[in-house]
Amino acid sequence: MNEWSQIPYKINPYLIEINGFGIRYYSLMYVFAFVTFYFLIRYRLKTEKFNINMDIIDDFIIWAAVGVLIGGRLGYVLFYDFNYYFSHPLNIFLPFDFTNGITFTGISGMSYHGGLLGVIAAVYYFCKKKEINIWEFSDLLTPAVPLGYTFGRLGNFFNSELYGKATTLPWGMYFPTDPTHTLRHPSQLYEAFFEGIVLFVIFWMIRRKKPFKHLMFSLYLMGYGLVRFMIEFVRKPDDHLNYVWYGFTMGQILCFVMVSAGFFVMLKTKQKK
Repeated sequence: MNEWSQIPYKINPYLIEINGFGIRYYSLMYVFAFVTFYFLIRYRLKTEKFNINMDIIDDFIIWAAVGVLIGGRLGYVLFYDFNYYFSHPLNIFLPFDFTNGITFTGISGMSYHGGLLGVIAAVYYFCKKKEINIWEFSDLLTPAVPLGYTFGRLGNFFNSELYGKATTLPWGMYFPTDPTHTLRHPSQLYEAFFEGIVLFVIFWMIRRKKPFKHLMFSLYLMGYGLVRFMIEFVRKPDDHLNYVWYGFTMGQILCFVMVSAGFFVMLKTKQKK
């Protein structure tokens, strides 16, 4: 065993832990994601021309946070573990287990696709309330999204969760939460790099190009959906779901819907142009 493969064993998922309560790095990653997103938007408003001011973004960031958290949680409940939460509805938002007394469990389980739907809803209603052009607003927001998402996948890595399938490749890793102690793809790092950094670089480079005006959102849906669909082939599916349809995971099915929706939105936007 080399040092690289043992890295997950050397990471304490808690920044601070006292008597079962603590602050996980996973939670901090959400904070870093929103801070990164906020300052990238701030930079764009200072260096590019938008009919939007920073006061609007200060208001929207709360809407976005609520959309991500509620959408991400409800998405996990609906897409990944509906039967359990249908029988235990209090566990959807309460961080306690009442089976044997009261035990603090925290809230685990967030869905990217649910969070995306939450943010889309937040953007739609926010733009409607503030009378903002939704396509200009999405052009402003979209390029900043992938880099923030990188932190979420790093949080999964620190938690030793959502790891990949077994591998013999030299960059494989052992994860302390894996009961089989198998060398696995660090799929969280693949996603952090390709869905986060690579997509960020691409969108940041094309953000001012006229051919992509009002198309950033649809391009993001297709770009992220395609990259995530491919990485899912080396990511271990959820044990309680496994493969849900002809060898495809729930994540791949949702990504297929995401790519299709992006293509449809792009066609509609071009028709309007």
